[in-house]
Amino acid sequence: MLSKNIKILSIVAFLLIWEVTAFFIASSTFPSISQIATSLYDHTFNSDLLYNLGVTLYRVFVCFFVVMFLGIIFGILMGISKKIDDIFDFILILGLNIPALVTIVICYIWFGLTDFAALLAVILNKLPIVIVNVREGTKAIDRKYMQLAKVYKVSKKETFFKVFLPQIYPYIMASTRLCLSLIWKIVLVVELLGRSDGIGFKISMFFQFFDITSILAYSFAFVLVILLIEKLFLKPIDLYINKWK
Repeated sequence: MLSKNIKILSIVAFLLIWEVTAFFIASSTFPSISQIATSLYDHTFNSDLLYNLGVTLYRVFVCFFVVMFLGIIFGILMGISKKIDDIFDFILILGLNIPALVTIVICYIWFGLTDFAALLAVILNKLPIVIVNVREGTKAIDRKYMQLAKVYKVSKKETFFKVFLPQIYPYIMASTRLCLSLIWKIVLVVELLGRSDGIGFKISMFFQFFDITSILAYSFAFVLVILLIEKLFLKPIDLYINKWK
């Protein structure tokens, strides 16, 4: 209960500080919370915010599920096999250090200004992060539990799901949160550079008119959706997974 009250107080304090700061600055480049809220309402019910939000969410979730699926598979394989780790290690380091902007531009040049190029750029840029996290989690598992399962002749399927996976769940959940928070930011950049719809595209349009209020309204709308996903899906999954503790 105390923790919940502290969270509420921190949110209220943030909004209050923003509102007071906006009042003293008194500039269109630093709108107040009330102005942003009014703009958000107007764009939601009198404009195309919901459509663009849906487009961006679609891209985010396609990239997210592909990245997590491939990242977990390759992460586990690289964690349990030194040979596979050695084969892909250089490519992984390369992927981690190539700037997102370079990946986006190259994909657009190679495949055109298409959704495929946009999604591929995001996937290629964020996949290495998940692979690294899962790989390190796999390497850190306690081998004695695996040996114990072998001694008691536990089936490979049960060993994998009941002994192996629970040990890397924290790494998978950390990767999930990190991946989601990073992907939506890169998707906005991808949309800004080469798409004709989505939150990123609209932000680029507002930027041309120096409409900071609309930029913040669109940004906050997406942040609110991500917070809801965290609260309604990721948090319950995390609690369920760690219930055995």
